[in-house]
Amino acid sequence: LSTALDTGSPALSIGPIGLSSPVVLAPMAGVTNVAFRTLCRELELARTGTVSGLYVCEMVTARALVERHPTTMHMTTFAPDENPRSMQLYTVDPQYTYAAAKMIVDEGLADHIDMNFGCPVPKVTRKGGGAAIPFKRQLFRKIVAAAVRATEGTDVPVTVKFRIGIDPDHHTHLDAGRIAAEEGVKAVALHARTASQRYSGQADWGEIARLKEHVTDVPVLGNGDIFEPADAVAMMARTGCDGVVVGRGCLGRPWLFAELSAELTGAPMPEAPTLGEVGAIIVRHGELLAAHHGEDKGMREIRKHVAWYLRGFPVGSDVRRSMALVTTVAELRDLVGALPADVPFPTDGHGPRGRQGSPSAVALPHGWLDDPHDDAVATGGEELNSGG
Repeated sequence: LSTALDTGSPALSIGPIGLSSPVVLAPMAGVTNVAFRTLCRELELARTGTVSGLYVCEMVTARALVERHPTTMHMTTFAPDENPRSMQLYTVDPQYTYAAAKMIVDEGLADHIDMNFGCPVPKVTRKGGGAAIPFKRQLFRKIVAAAVRATEGTDVPVTVKFRIGIDPDHHTHLDAGRIAAEEGVKAVALHARTASQRYSGQADWGEIARLKEHVTDVPVLGNGDIFEPADAVAMMARTGCDGVVVGRGCLGRPWLFAELSAELTGAPMPEAPTLGEVGAIIVRHGELLAAHHGEDKGMREIRKHVAWYLRGFPVGSDVRRSMALVTTVAELRDLVGALPADVPFPTDGHGPRGRQGSPSAVALPHGWLDDPHDDAVATGGEELNSGG
């Protein structure tokens, strides 16, 4: 792999945004808020001296953004020094897409807009959203075109993320990539699973390679089963993709982006953290969540992260249970302070984490698969809450 350090040029360019590490944090509902993104950036800076990747916020619903729903507006919070600021839009309607993208550029809300066409959650696909949309080629084209049109003449690039298709019989990624490139997006990202797979089984990296061969005029990013720095190298070597998108692999491991940056740019690999260092990261995460949400909600939010952070460490069930019921930052500090600090990072602390799910039929609006060229907007799809 050629690297940014070898050439002095960006490892990945998304429109005018140059990244010295070709790594993108995937938006994840309830995870990639300003607290988590700040933590990832802080850890990359502390461990490699750089902040090189692209860190994307949680999914924001276009209609809720346009109507300025308080919860949605809170989700668009970025840190004062966060650059570039990356926002993911969920939308099913070209009109709301245009209005939301125009609002983002007119009010300077973000520096980059990513569009979600990959969410497999039944409550989303049932209303014709997320991973359901690329099957409707003309509707998909109109939505993408609306976002690009709204950002014309600005430095805010639009990108799209989608899956292989709805199920093994309905692959759409090659058409989606071609259409998106034709309409002026600056990069496309493929989660190499179908919607019916959800997060189960193995990602099919071969389909990333096919998309890369099919779409040649904008960067193609690969997503799926990147849990270690070596996985990113393997994906890029095997598929020819221009960058990687990392989701579940960083749950409980926000320092993974430092390791990915080091691996992909030829910098020295940081050492894996000890339990004491992980404990300090847990406390910092809790502090950032409390600052963003208030202490009560912040502590409720940190609970789900604790199991991911402690995976593989020899921490007793009583301590884990106490940390899963924590209510104050002071209590969190006390619990973390009681952990044995010098325990090394466990050899089985890597690998898949977060929801796996099992394959299942994709919930779709009635008659959705009858006509791939129908451009009608599904009823009620824009009413979903931001965040998934």
